[in-house]
Amino acid sequence: MGTSPLCSTNGIGGDSSQPIDLLALLRCPHCQASLKNSTSTKYECMTCRRTYESPLGVPVFVEPENYADNFGFQWRLYYQTQLDHDNCNQSETQFRMKTGFVPEELHGKLVLDVGCGMGRFAEVATRWGARVVGVDLSAAAEVAARNLADRNFVALQADVFAMPFAPESFDYIYSIGVLHHTPNCEAAVKALPRYLKPGGSMAVWLYSAYNKWYRFSDIYRRFTSRMPARVLHGCLSVGVPIIHSTDHMLRALPGVGRPLSTIVRNVFPINHSPDPKRRLLNTFDWYSPKYQSKHTYEEVFRWFESCALEDLHVLDVPVAVRGRKGLHGSN
Repeated sequence: MGTSPLCSTNGIGGDSSQPIDLLALLRCPHCQASLKNSTSTKYECMTCRRTYESPLGVPVFVEPENYADNFGFQWRLYYQTQLDHDNCNQSETQFRMKTGFVPEELHGKLVLDVGCGMGRFAEVATRWGARVVGVDLSAAAEVAARNLADRNFVALQADVFAMPFAPESFDYIYSIGVLHHTPNCEAAVKALPRYLKPGGSMAVWLYSAYNKWYRFSDIYRRFTSRMPARVLHGCLSVGVPIIHSTDHMLRALPGVGRPLSTIVRNVFPINHSPDPKRRLLNTFDWYSPKYQSKHTYEEVFRWFESCALEDLHVLDVPVAVRGRKGLHGSN
């Protein structure tokens, strides 16, 4: 697989000197006992003797088929579309806005990326000098491992509700645009502080419940979320360019053009990125997941508070919240 050069920002490289000791972090997701390398491609629990394969160098702690299969298809197809290329910083900008993290905080720290996908935001964090462990329920973890093979990064295929880590392992945890795709977003958010070191910070970004533009898309999703990923992608490959072109022509009309465009955008919601590939990817990402919940700042604040997280911050992009674990620990 060919790779493209990744842009460098702020003069901070992903060259943190301390490698990630994955085995020291790992625990059996069933009994929480330590694991050992029984072979070069297999981990074994030292207590319950369950084994976990590591094909292609990515440990797998979930069943081969699960509700996130569409994301495996998606990120294998668009394996580098969202990475920052050629001195652009779109993903870095999103990362800053949705976590509130800055390079000086993450440099040299051990960071957990929950729902890493193809490594879009882990690329930013490792570029800032963080040591990043990325987990994803889907086979996208394999794509992330390939994309970031030259970084201080390791990827695992694991479930947020049964993660294979020792408690209080990470300095920072973030999850951007992922936990609303689980069967229970609240439980998923509340599962994270357990793995945060005392004094460490976590940030999540979730779909907003404040904007109602997606009402029609929720109706369509009753059908699209049940379609095979390849079939849905094929349909959108035809439909998205037609809807985007229609919208573009309407907005150019004087007078009634923009009101008609607004109707089209609400009745047929698609992504309107100027890049056709991102436009199709982001639209597929919206219509394909089995689960998709929307949330308010108030409820996410309550979740953070119930986990005894402190110093809570509402960030500028709805709905993004950041908090810190007390120095005496919790959960």
